[in-house]
Amino acid sequence: MPPLVTRRRVEFRDTDAAGIVHFSAFFFWMESAEHELLRATRVDVVDRGADGIDTSWPRVSAACDYVSAARFGEELDIAVTVEAVGRSSVTYGFAFSQAGRDVARGRVVAVRCRMHPGRKPEAVPIPDDIVARLSDFRGV
Repeated sequence: MPPLVTRRRVEFRDTDAAGIVHFSAFFFWMESAEHELLRATRVDVVDRGADGIDTSWPRVSAACDYVSAARFGEELDIAVTVEAVGRSSVTYGFAFSQAGRDVARGRVVAVRCRMHPGRKPEAVPIPDDIVARLSDFRGV
Protein backbone atom coordinates (compact mmCIF):
# COMPACT_ATOMS: atom_id res chain seq x y z
CA MET A 1 0.00 0.00 0.00
CA PRO A 2 1.32 3.49 -0.73
CA PRO A 3 2.01 5.88 2.13
CA LEU A 4 -0.77 8.01 3.52
CA VAL A 5 -0.36 11.46 1.96
CA THR A 6 -1.86 14.58 3.45
CA ARG A 7 -1.42 18.25 2.61
CA ARG A 8 -0.81 21.32 4.76
CA ARG A 9 -0.68 24.96 3.73
CA VAL A 10 2.09 26.94 5.41
CA GLU A 11 0.34 29.52 7.58
CA PHE A 12 1.91 32.78 8.76
CA ARG A 13 2.13 31.36 12.31
CA ASP A 14 4.32 28.51 10.97
CA THR A 15 7.07 30.85 9.78
CA ASP A 16 9.96 32.81 11.22
CA ALA A 17 10.73 36.48 10.60
CA ALA A 18 12.17 35.64 7.16
CA GLY A 19 8.93 33.91 6.08
CA ILE A 20 10.55 30.47 6.14
CA VAL A 21 8.86 27.61 8.00
CA HIS A 22 10.14 27.46 11.57
CA PHE A 23 11.69 24.10 12.43
CA SER A 24 9.12 23.42 15.16
CA ALA A 25 6.17 23.46 12.71
CA PHE A 26 7.36 20.18 11.19
CA PHE A 27 6.86 18.42 14.54
CA PHE A 28 3.23 19.59 14.78
CA TRP A 29 2.63 18.48 11.19
CA MET A 30 4.18 15.05 11.87
CA GLU A 31 1.89 14.53 14.85
CA SER A 32 -1.15 15.63 12.86
CA ALA A 33 -0.25 13.33 9.94
CA GLU A 34 0.38 10.44 12.36
CA HIS A 35 -3.12 10.94 13.78
CA GLU A 36 -4.56 10.90 10.26
CA LEU A 37 -2.84 7.56 9.65
CA LEU A 38 -4.20 6.18 12.93
CA ARG A 39 -7.72 7.29 12.00
CA ALA A 40 -7.31 5.68 8.56
CA THR A 41 -6.43 2.39 10.28
CA ARG A 42 -9.23 2.73 12.86
CA VAL A 43 -6.76 2.96 15.75
CA ASP A 44 -7.67 5.29 18.61
CA VAL A 45 -5.11 7.89 19.66
CA VAL A 46 -6.49 7.52 23.19
CA ASP A 47 -8.37 4.34 24.04
CA ARG A 48 -10.36 4.30 27.29
CA GLY A 49 -10.18 0.79 28.78
CA ALA A 50 -13.06 -0.94 30.54
CA ASP A 51 -11.14 -0.30 33.78
CA GLY A 52 -11.07 3.47 33.09
CA ILE A 53 -7.34 3.50 32.31
CA ASP A 54 -6.38 5.16 29.03
CA THR A 55 -4.01 3.56 26.54
CA SER A 56 -2.21 6.00 24.25
CA TRP A 57 0.93 6.50 22.15
CA PRO A 58 3.47 8.84 23.80
CA ARG A 59 6.49 9.66 21.67
CA VAL A 60 9.92 8.57 22.84
CA SER A 61 11.91 9.93 19.91
CA ALA A 62 11.37 12.57 17.23
CA ALA A 63 13.75 13.92 14.59
CA CYS A 64 13.57 15.99 11.45
CA ASP A 65 16.19 16.69 8.79
CA TYR A 66 15.67 19.78 6.66
CA VAL A 67 16.53 19.66 2.96
CA SER A 68 15.19 22.92 1.55
CA ALA A 69 13.20 25.90 2.78
CA ALA A 70 9.43 26.04 2.67
CA ARG A 71 7.72 29.41 2.79
CA PHE A 72 4.50 31.09 3.80
CA GLY A 73 1.58 30.19 1.53
CA GLU A 74 3.11 27.06 0.00
CA GLU A 75 1.34 23.73 0.19
CA LEU A 76 3.35 20.84 1.56
CA ASP A 77 2.60 17.18 0.93
CA ILE A 78 3.38 14.92 3.87
CA ALA A 79 3.80 11.21 3.11
CA VAL A 80 3.61 8.98 6.19
CA THR A 81 4.80 5.38 6.34
CA VAL A 82 5.19 2.84 9.12
CA GLU A 83 8.91 2.03 9.10
CA ALA A 84 8.81 -0.55 11.88
CA VAL A 85 6.48 -2.13 14.42
CA GLY A 86 8.00 -3.63 17.54
CA ARG A 87 6.44 -5.33 20.56
CA SER A 88 5.14 -2.01 21.92
CA SER A 89 6.54 0.64 19.56
CA VAL A 90 5.83 2.06 16.13
CA THR A 91 8.35 4.01 14.06
CA TYR A 92 6.82 6.40 11.55
CA GLY A 93 8.63 7.99 8.62
CA PHE A 94 7.61 11.34 7.14
CA ALA A 95 8.59 12.85 3.79
CA PHE A 96 7.73 16.51 3.23
CA SER A 97 7.65 17.88 -0.30
CA GLN A 98 6.45 20.97 -2.11
CA ALA A 99 5.49 20.58 -5.79
CA GLY A 100 7.80 17.55 -6.05
CA ARG A 101 10.74 19.26 -4.29
CA ASP A 102 12.07 17.52 -1.15
CA VAL A 103 11.68 19.77 1.87
CA ALA A 104 12.30 17.58 4.95
CA ARG A 105 12.35 14.04 6.29
CA GLY A 106 11.22 13.12 9.78
CA ARG A 107 10.96 10.14 12.07
CA VAL A 108 8.87 9.57 15.18
CA VAL A 109 8.85 6.60 17.54
CA ALA A 110 5.69 6.14 19.62
CA VAL A 111 5.14 3.52 22.32
CA ARG A 112 1.76 2.05 23.21
CA CYS A 113 1.32 2.75 26.93
CA ARG A 114 -1.25 2.49 29.66
CA MET A 115 -1.51 5.92 31.24
CA HIS A 116 -1.97 5.29 34.98
CA PRO A 117 -2.85 8.50 36.87
CA GLY A 118 0.05 9.63 39.04
CA ARG A 119 2.49 7.07 37.61
CA LYS A 120 4.79 6.91 34.65
CA PRO A 121 3.35 5.40 31.46
CA GLU A 122 3.55 1.59 31.26
CA ALA A 123 4.59 0.17 27.86
CA VAL A 124 2.24 -2.59 26.72
CA PRO A 125 2.26 -4.91 23.70
CA ILE A 126 0.50 -3.70 20.56
CA PRO A 127 -2.47 -6.00 19.87
CA ASP A 128 -2.12 -8.20 16.76
CA ASP A 129 -5.10 -6.58 15.02
CA ILE A 130 -3.51 -3.13 15.35
CA VAL A 131 -0.16 -4.48 14.11
CA ALA A 132 -1.95 -5.86 11.04
CA ARG A 133 -3.70 -2.55 10.30
CA LEU A 134 -0.52 -0.51 10.76
CA SER A 135 1.33 -2.92 8.49
CA ASP A 136 -0.89 -1.77 5.62
CA PHE A 137 1.23 1.41 5.60
CA ARG A 138 4.59 -0.37 5.88
CA GLY A 139 7.25 1.52 3.94
CA VAL A 140 9.42 -0.26 1.45
